Amino acid sequence: MLIIITVLFISIYAIDIFVLFLFSLHTLLMVNLYRKNKAYCESDPSLAFKVTDSNLPFVTVQLPIYNEFYVVDRLIDAAVRLEYPADRIEIQVLDDSTDETVEKARRIVNQYKAQGINISHLHRTNRAGHKAGALEAGFAKAKGEFVAIFDADFVPEPSFLLKTVPYFKDAGIGMVQARWGHINQDYNLLTKAQSYGIDGHFMIEQVARNASNLWMNFNGTAGIWRKACVVDAGGWEHDTLTEDFDLSYRAELKGWKFRYFKDIVCKAEIPAMISAYKSQQFRWCKGSIQTAVKLLPRIWNAELPWRIKSEAIIHLINYSVHPLMVINILFTAPLLLMEFWSGFNLFDLPVVILYGTAAFLSIGSIGPIIFYMYSQREIYPDWKSRIFFLPIMIMIGTGVAIVNTRAWLEALLGIQSSFKRTPKMRLENNSDNMKERMKYFVPFDFLTILEFLMGVYCLFCVYISIVVEKPFIIGFMFIYSLGFFFVSINSIKEALWSVKPVPEKQTEVSIEIA
Repeated sequence: MLIIITVLFISIYAIDIFVLFLFSLHTLLMVNLYRKNKAYCESDPSLAFKVTDSNLPFVTVQLPIYNEFYVVDRLIDAAVRLEYPADRIEIQVLDDSTDETVEKARRIVNQYKAQGINISHLHRTNRAGHKAGALEAGFAKAKGEFVAIFDADFVPEPSFLLKTVPYFKDAGIGMVQARWGHINQDYNLLTKAQSYGIDGHFMIEQVARNASNLWMNFNGTAGIWRKACVVDAGGWEHDTLTEDFDLSYRAELKGWKFRYFKDIVCKAEIPAMISAYKSQQFRWCKGSIQTAVKLLPRIWNAELPWRIKSEAIIHLINYSVHPLMVINILFTAPLLLMEFWSGFNLFDLPVVILYGTAAFLSIGSIGPIIFYMYSQREIYPDWKSRIFFLPIMIMIGTGVAIVNTRAWLEALLGIQSSFKRTPKMRLENNSDNMKERMKYFVPFDFLTILEFLMGVYCLFCVYISIVVEKPFIIGFMFIYSLGFFFVSINSIKEALWSVKPVPEKQTEVSIEIA
């Protein structure tokens, strides 16, 4: 019986490692596709409109916000500065706020209205559908043939519309997406790590997909939709936490094409708090898997080339790497001790598996390393100096595996949860004090305890590896332990900040977080 359990145990572990290896190979495929076709995603400056051009199409700019006290003025100011004929643009502030952001936004909107700006403040007291519901409500009143969307943490360049709208001359284009840039990537270790991940997606993945006629997605902000495309795809739906991903694939199932431009950049503020980052990752992970559960049957049965289907499937389930990583880590200590527990020494299979694991992890890690390094090389002249932060990104990416595994399981099991917003604190410079901007404090997340225990467990695996003289995976387990400790300790620290007395006249607003 022990031998059967042992073989089953090792089989599950081997499959887990193999699937992780395939995900790693996929990153190399993305780099290869990027290198072959990257010129396709470069805009043509000669096509850009001028404000003085006649007969430009009408554009609606939507600014969905929810309790964004610190950044709402920055957002609205940037939207008002967009260069476009005044009689061909309207701005909608889609405000679902429940705090003093409502009055602040209304005051700013009224000031701009008095200057002749076509801007409106649409406040909902019923947050049905959350962001998707707000977009849907604004969409019903939108006059524009095209609808641009900017989240509260984004600051579009004045030329954004003039550069993107021209590409809709192709009647088959339903959406144009710009690359995300960063306002505060050097604020702390967390923002540096996140900038790596964001750059990899936007510089490599989005280009590789769009330039290779594969499906890509609208990223929820810094993009512009053809109104007819949204209507044809069924509009904004509320049954996933990634309404952007959902709408994108429904539109592409209808035959609409998208365009992506890596040289049209819209900068955004990166979450500087680990609790905010975890909240964002939970929403993205759960929403992606919810969208997979919803749309994979349609994609599978659609009359599409298999290269499109396969890439769409991998894209939808990409967050599965996190539960796979958790399985990999949890199985490590038992596998290290397998010989002693079962007496199963046929070809010393546990040792063979450990050697194989070390080899697969080492080879597989090359893919993500090349993927992220290549994105840095393509964006930054000083990319070589930025390579030193790559291990930090890997470390923190591992540290959120617990919260993302929970999100993944909830999505598969159909467990519903509300839209978890990411607090924005307007931390633009290193001199900005995070502690002074704890208006939207984050309650303690009890998964933090599990994250800390996972860090301890990884160190235990390191210890066992040394004791049984099988040091094949010590390096990986040590990095994993640092990731879990970084995430858990910083989560505890931020929770302690939030319970400190706040200055007078400052109101605390609790944010639900997974």
